Amino acid sequence: MPQPQDKPELDPAAAYKRVMLKISGEALMGDQGFGLHPPTVQRIAREVKTVHDMGVEICMVIGGGNIFRGLSGSAQGMERTTADYMGMLATVMNALAMQSALEGLGVFTRVISAIRMDEVAEPYIRRRAVRHLEKKRVCIFAAGTGNPYFTTDTAATLRANEMACEAIFMGKNGVDGIYDKDPKEHADAVRYDEISYDDVFAKRLKVMDASAIALARDNNLPLIVFPLDEPGGFRGILSGEGTYTKVQG
Repeated sequence: MPQPQDKPELDPAAAYKRVMLKISGEALMGDQGFGLHPPTVQRIAREVKTVHDMGVEICMVIGGGNIFRGLSGSAQGMERTTADYMGMLATVMNALAMQSALEGLGVFTRVISAIRMDEVAEPYIRRRAVRHLEKKRVCIFAAGTGNPYFTTDTAATLRANEMACEAIFMGKNGVDGIYDKDPKEHADAVRYDEISYDDVFAKRLKVMDASAIALARDNNLPLIVFPLDEPGGFRGILSGEGTYTKVQG
């Protein structure tokens, strides 16, 4: 467990005071085809710590696709609601892994679950979560929204609005922003520096699911897509550096 420490003061260079970091479950499996890769989890935790050390208040939502994806289970004949609940449980496992890695670095965290499981996580209570953030604890929101048929993208956008985050940071592996087409398949793909939410809809760009994009757009919440596998990238963007795409209304 981390030892008591002074709460870091907000770095004047930080562009935002409170942010949501959304990463996929696949980001935690490294070069493996499934599950958790502890060195990768620790590397991401170190990136989060560098931002925490700036005094920035951090929320996190981690997907569960490295363990189980509800939509895939449904496509293979499993009842959709059951499959989605299984996917929510996978996100709790990833959240606990990230909590362990962060606390190993001396960062206080709370795993907050939309499904009650009091032995391993706190239940989601908005005012309590806000208080954790004010005390500079990293809040990892797990189990999505607690409802089937909603993705972790939607959960991240919902919690970001509820926590009054100033931006959503979406970390991607191998991609430094949003392109007009898949840069891994098309050498002539063009990256956007900035783009509006309406254009994301119109061009059918695969950034987040439609409900998450609409929720962010309607609440004027910026989305920053950046390379998660670039060392120092998360902190750099908060300091006005690096390569990324910003989506706003």
